[in-house]
Amino acid sequence: MKEFVISEVKAETAVLVGLITPQQDEAKTKEYLDELEFLADTAGAVTVKRFTQRVGGPSAVSYVGKGKLEEIKQYIHEEEENDREIGMVIFDDELSAKQIRNIENELHVKILDRTSLILDIFAMRAQTANAKTQVELAQYRYMLPRLQRLWTHLERQGGGSGSGGGKGSVGLRGPGETQLEMDRRIILNRMSLLKKRLEEIDKQKTTQRKNRGRLIRVALVGYTNVGKSTIMNLLAKSEVFAENKLFATLDTTVRKVVIGNLPFLLADTVGFIRKLPTDLVDSFKSTLDEVREADLLVHVVDISHPDFEEQIEVVNQTLKELGCSDKPTIIVFNKIDNYHWVEKDPDDLTPPTKENRTLDDLKKTWMARLGDDCLFISAREKQNIDEMRNVLYKRVRELHVQKYPYNDFLYPEMSDD
Repeated sequence: MKEFVISEVKAETAVLVGLITPQQDEAKTKEYLDELEFLADTAGAVTVKRFTQRVGGPSAVSYVGKGKLEEIKQYIHEEEENDREIGMVIFDDELSAKQIRNIENELHVKILDRTSLILDIFAMRAQTANAKTQVELAQYRYMLPRLQRLWTHLERQGGGSGSGGGKGSVGLRGPGETQLEMDRRIILNRMSLLKKRLEEIDKQKTTQRKNRGRLIRVALVGYTNVGKSTIMNLLAKSEVFAENKLFATLDTTVRKVVIGNLPFLLADTVGFIRKLPTDLVDSFKSTLDEVREADLLVHVVDISHPDFEEQIEVVNQTLKELGCSDKPTIIVFNKIDNYHWVEKDPDDLTPPTKENRTLDDLKKTWMARLGDDCLFISAREKQNIDEMRNVLYKRVRELHVQKYPYNDFLYPEMSDD
């Protein structure tokens, strides 16, 4: 009888690189690299090392300085000598074609930036034809200005009718430029086809939205991995995919929810993230139309995240870009069960930091001014879910009565008891 040996597939190893600049201090860089590591983990890579450099700004040639690049190269070489191969180096900002080419020539490993890593995750997560089309369009938009680096090997070919050797010689341009232009034309044609396909999908979705009748539309928005899908499952009694990974949801899921006797539509949308490429937002326009057409936004925040206030700003800025910043909004602080704080030593006379605030202290800050439009829940532990349902009922009822005042008698006001 044959024995089958199942070999374990090793995860690809990754090195992360970030900059400390006058605009981004060391603590902020650490937070960004923490998020980059989470992105790498979501993509299936294991981070083994981080490199940071304190500079005035990124180098136009190689992102980091020559000395730091040499340090990264030396580390990769040492790991190879110890039979520990480094699969990729991931940079925390978007790299130009020139930067990627120069870094690859120096390090001889796969080079990714934050944008290409996010695109890889989106491609991996895309399930429906709509999501796959949007991701493919975003990938081509990213690839187009970086096409030239794919043909750098042609610089070494003589070819053509020039004087044959020197830098910038006309004779060196022939085959490379021809192939480059051919590829560019193929990609532009493909992008045009994808845009038409998305327009058709958008028309279908617009028709679907019109056919949903007179129900009020509510959209869950927020940073990625804050628990929107878990809340969706609680309210709609559905089984939307939810996991502790970034961008678990790419496609907008719409479910009919009934609280009391009041029905409304609830949409779970793709999460936002810092440094989200504009091309990606543009490509996902049809998905984000659910946000644009919503009557009420439920902004979900992970209050246990150390940098949740900046995440709120990222979401607010993205909503502003979508033209949705003036919509009625309820802010829901999720994961209160996971909120941690550090008690300050009585002898410590330095001003308290945000890590020293209890949850009750936090509720007395700017959040107190939000009144009933600010909720604190744990979707995982089902804490304060009834309070959230009550507030949703009131807000949806108000919007419904504004739109259809003759339906007022159908939905009685809910008491606070």
